[in-house]
Amino acid sequence: MQIIKNIILDYGNVIFMIDFERSRQAFISLGIKNVDEFFAHSGQDPLFDALDKVKITAADFRNGIREKTRKLDLSDAQIDDAWNALLIGVPAGKHETISYLNSKYRSFLLSNNNEIHYSYCMQHIQDTYQVADNSGFFEKTFYSHLMGMRKPDAEIFEQLVKETGINPTETLFIDDSPQHLATAQSLGFLTALCTKEEDLESIVASYQL
Repeated sequence: MQIIKNIILDYGNVIFMIDFERSRQAFISLGIKNVDEFFAHSGQDPLFDALDKVKITAADFRNGIREKTRKLDLSDAQIDDAWNALLIGVPAGKHETISYLNSKYRSFLLSNNNEIHYSYCMQHIQDTYQVADNSGFFEKTFYSHLMGMRKPDAEIFEQLVKETGINPTETLFIDDSPQHLATAQSLGFLTALCTKEEDLESIVASYQL
């Protein structure tokens, strides 16, 4: 029987619900032609990865969108609104679930994020739940834009292990992206795919966490 001592949670569509189609449509409205190649759950333009890894600033990202749309007069707000359109929010009860997990296990957040989305998400949970940030729900939070690396690259998992000292074979990683789970599995982690049908609460129940 596998012994689980640690939990690592993704943020998007595990805790904070997102809808990629909303940003897809928003980018179309800005003038992106090849939107399915430009932005999708399974892959995206290098501009997004660069923002997540802090290889470019938010200002650089916005200028990149202007260049790709060939609309140099787009405002920062128009671009941010399109990029943030996918962000829905944290459903009621989700914070209670992650607090429960944190009370039983060493728990960590591992999120591909960027300064534009992070600001929006933190403002959402402040306004909706009067919670300043996610630090109170986990032993430690790991965000790509603060680490300079992102999933599915192995280095971000390896850095988390280095900083926490956890054993991957005793750690359950829950994420909504199969490509992220594949890397984790190759490094010895136990994994669970989070979906609309099999959400975080269902996984908690099925693993008897």
